[in-house]
Amino acid sequence: MASERSTTAPATHEPCNILITGAAGFIASHVAIRLALNYPQYKIVALDIMDYCANLRNLSAVINKPNFKFVKGDIKSADLINYVIASEEIDTIMHFAAQTHVDNSFGNSLVFTSNNIYGTHTMLEAARAHKSQIKRFVHVSTDEVYGESLSYDGKDAGSHEMHSMLDPTNPYAATKAGAEMLVKAYTRSYGLPTLITRGNNVYGPSQFPEKLIPKMIMMVNKGMNLCVHGDGSNKRSYLYVDDVASAFDLVLHRGTTGMVYNIGTQIEQTVMEVVTSIIKEARPHVDPSTMIDLVADRPFNDSRYFLDTSALAELGWQQKVLFAEGLKRTMEWYTKTGEKYWEGTNFSTVLVAHPRPTSGATGLSSECTESASVVVEPHDMPVGKRSASEAEGTAGEQTDEAKKAKKVKFLIFGRTGWIGGLLGKICQEAGYSYQYATCRTQEREKVGREISVTGATHVLNAAGVTGRPNVDWCESHKVETIRANVIGTLTLVDVAHQLGVHVTNFATGCIFHYDDAIGKPENVPRDENLISTAGPQSVFTEEDQSNFGGSYYSLTKGYVENMLRAYDNVLTLRVRMPIDADVLGNKRNFIYKIAHYDKVVNIPNSMTVLDELLPYSVELAVRGKAGIYNFCNPGAISHGQVLELYRDWIDPDLTWKHFTLEEQSKVIEAARSNNELDCSKLWREFPQMRPIRDSLIEFVYRPSQTEKSKLAMDKKRKVAESGAKAAVDV
Repeated sequence: MASERSTTAPATHEPCNILITGAAGFIASHVAIRLALNYPQYKIVALDIMDYCANLRNLSAVINKPNFKFVKGDIKSADLINYVIASEEIDTIMHFAAQTHVDNSFGNSLVFTSNNIYGTHTMLEAARAHKSQIKRFVHVSTDEVYGESLSYDGKDAGSHEMHSMLDPTNPYAATKAGAEMLVKAYTRSYGLPTLITRGNNVYGPSQFPEKLIPKMIMMVNKGMNLCVHGDGSNKRSYLYVDDVASAFDLVLHRGTTGMVYNIGTQIEQTVMEVVTSIIKEARPHVDPSTMIDLVADRPFNDSRYFLDTSALAELGWQQKVLFAEGLKRTMEWYTKTGEKYWEGTNFSTVLVAHPRPTSGATGLSSECTESASVVVEPHDMPVGKRSASEAEGTAGEQTDEAKKAKKVKFLIFGRTGWIGGLLGKICQEAGYSYQYATCRTQEREKVGREISVTGATHVLNAAGVTGRPNVDWCESHKVETIRANVIGTLTLVDVAHQLGVHVTNFATGCIFHYDDAIGKPENVPRDENLISTAGPQSVFTEEDQSNFGGSYYSLTKGYVENMLRAYDNVLTLRVRMPIDADVLGNKRNFIYKIAHYDKVVNIPNSMTVLDELLPYSVELAVRGKAGIYNFCNPGAISHGQVLELYRDWIDPDLTWKHFTLEEQSKVIEAARSNNELDCSKLWREFPQMRPIRDSLIEFVYRPSQTEKSKLAMDKKRKVAESGAKAAVDV
């Protein structure tokens, strides 16, 4: 590979030891390889934290070279950066490390601020501490700091490095602009020899497939439709990665400190044109329009970035690989290598309209042997040179639970509801990031935007109507019930499916009624855990479909559940007669309700003790479970048995009467569901789950026991002990 330097004037900078941050990423790895191979006299120290889009395979061409070393580490660790600069005698820094995917910045912008601004500040401080040693600091920025070009078609209005003001329009670009301000401040205040580059879009082999071109290639290779944001009219300029690496070669050696260099091309294409080109190349006999889906746009999507690249041209750079040739090379690479190269990546969260961060493939290729110069962590760092976080444990030493929690973010629908309100507390206690939705589930556009903007990986849907004070309300509010329980649920799930986001839908088990073939359900034989022993015909499994339409509420819920079976991103949890420990104050609590009735039916039913089971719902979501689960405690308990426990633990003076279903039907508008759900599937996931009676005592009654009950229990105990003593005396 010949260097462009040979055709230009002598170099102004001749490095010895170069530190490249973010070196296992896409562009930086190509630059590292170019420098290590073309300049064997240089020592290349590559540093990367190995985030989801990094891959050590990117460096396989040089990992065993004597002039190359890899260090796994974080640019925000001042002690680590200072140690590497001092111990490796670094004289040149090329700072690529950054969070770069715009879509992700809309949902988790604080991470971008931390990495892109604080990380850059840490690098600058380390360079300042070794000012006499550092001869050049190349800061890698983006064309997006300029913001949207004023003209959509003009060819004489390119953003110029020294004259165009910075006007970023998205959180990613804003953090890069902020980082640039720090770089310029350190140049002026401390005299650091810095250069800044601002680049167009880059493409080529080994790019993580969250970016447009590799994502579209992998999607078309899988036979998927290709998703285009908005109408696809946004213009972008694309440079092949080898041309970009050669530009950095020139800027490194010939650039003037204090200058900014635009790296780009004035050849532009719309996103729609790029996607169409990919389809034509991969499927020449297919009409591209049949494979393109227009999807919700980003919250803001710049129409164009048009750069003035004359300063770079003056260094001797020119574009060599035109788009048609570069695309052909890239498609050949991804078709042959792409999926295997990123083995371990969950493509279902990447090859979607609005991708989410995911675990990248970080392993070495087969060419990377044990003799490779790879330093995972600087364990030989002198005492006092490591930060507190590093002393406590590196990222690789974190627990699986900590890693899992870091990757998960929940968006919760139904904040004002009972279960929805509890879910936020459970996520917080479990260490998961969460946010409550602000829109209604039936507002399709807002739902899509909210999922995208929040960066949610999982949705918890506890929205819907059950009726106040009970399901009879739904009988006279059928349109409202349909809108919330049917349209809203299906809309939310469908949008999430398009975005590759998992949904946990809190449904109901009140869509079944005991089959007449079993006779009276109160006569069904049960074991010590109140679980039916009358065979499979006496319980309902996850495979069973609704057989009860006695209430409009149950009718809508049964219909939706059946529709959701078609979606592979949905976990449906059938909740039954939910109960929590607030039996004295929560009017939505099943126990509170029946404790205030004069008469109750006495039929065994499955029930859900929320205090025990709701944390299981979050865990099931994190595990990526889908399909239907009967979400209640094992066994079935009658209203009378529940009230007997209430009398024992809460109110010793409680009295009630039983009445038949026929008598009940005269005082209610809609029929009520009675059934036992088979919970063995859930029990296999959580063997510690308690049967219904044990769970009621442990999670509901014992925590809520009244002083009146304690006195009554103590009195009974003393009477029993006295009777036993009298029997012994006799």
